[in-house]
Amino acid sequence: MHFIPPPSSSSGLLLVANKGDQTLGLIDPDATRQVATVAEGGVTGHEVVASPDGKRAFVPIYGNSGVGMPGTDGSTMAVIDLGERRVIQTVDFGHGVRPHCAVFGPKDGLLYVTTELDKSVTVIDPRTLKIVGSVPTGQAESHMLAISPDGRKGYTANVGPGTVSVLDLAERKVLTVIPVAAHVQRISISPDGRWVFTSDTEKARLAAIDTATNKVDRWIALPGTGYGTAPTPDGKWLLVAIPSTNEVAIVDLAAMRVVRTSKVPPSPQEVLIRPDGSVAYVSCSGSHKVAAIQINDWSVKLIEAGPGADGLAWAQ
Repeated sequence: MHFIPPPSSSSGLLLVANKGDQTLGLIDPDATRQVATVAEGGVTGHEVVASPDGKRAFVPIYGNSGVGMPGTDGSTMAVIDLGERRVIQTVDFGHGVRPHCAVFGPKDGLLYVTTELDKSVTVIDPRTLKIVGSVPTGQAESHMLAISPDGRKGYTANVGPGTVSVLDLAERKVLTVIPVAAHVQRISISPDGRWVFTSDTEKARLAAIDTATNKVDRWIALPGTGYGTAPTPDGKWLLVAIPSTNEVAIVDLAAMRVVRTSKVPPSPQEVLIRPDGSVAYVSCSGSHKVAAIQINDWSVKLIEAGPGADGLAWAQ
C-alpha cells in the first residue's frame, strides 16, 4: 500500500481494530482522522497493543465469532510494523485458542495474551516472538486481561462463568477465582492497584473488586449495562462505556459513583485514556467512529474510523 509518513506531531498514534473490514486503523490524534489501514489477513482481530517503543503493533486474530459463540477459532497473532504499515511476522499458537487481549507486562516487558480456549494466558517474548510460558486461569472464556502496576498479578474477566481469575505472573499460576455475576465483560485496574473493575452485562452495575481481599467490595450503579472501562492516570475518574444507552459514564473514584455521562455514537466498546490523561478515546462499533472525550471539560469530538471499531491502543 502507499506509504504514509507518521504524523508530524510527536504525540503518537491511536490504533483501532476495525472488525468490520479486518484492518488495523492508524489514527493521527491531532488531525483527528484515520491516515492508514493495515490488512490483518482476512480474519478478524478484536484487540491491539503497541510495543512500548511505539514501533510495532500486535493484533491477536480471534476469529469470526463472539465469545462463547460458534465460529472460527483463531490461532495466530499479527505483528505489524507501524512505520512500514504492514504485517511483518505472525505468531502461531499451534492450534485454535481464540487469542484476544494482549498486554505488556509493565516490569518484565513480556507480552501476555489471553488464549481463552486453552483457559490460559500465553506469555510471549516480544523480541524473539517465541512463546515462553503459559499461565492457567482455571476458567473458560478468559477474554480480557489487566495487569497490576507492579507487574506481579494478572486479572482476567471470564465472561460466561461470570468470574475474575487472579494470576501470579511470576510463578505462572492461578491464585484464586472471584465469583462476580452471572456474566461479566471487560476489566481494568486502578493506577494504584487497589481496585479491579468489571461490568455485569446483565444488570446495570459495575463490580469494584478489592485486590487486598480478592472479593467484590461494592457495586457501582450505572445508567445502563456497562462494557469497557478505563481509569485516568491520576486515579480520579473511571470511564465506563454503556452500549445499551450510547453513552459513557464518568465515575468519581473517590466517591465510587457515577457523577455525569457523555453521549457518544452507537455501541461504545472500549475506552483508552491517552497517556498524558488529557483525552479518553472510545471506540463506537456501530458508527465507524471513535469518540474523543476531553477530560478537562467532558466535551466530545468524533474521529472517523473503520467499520466495527473495537480494540484501541496508543503508540507513543
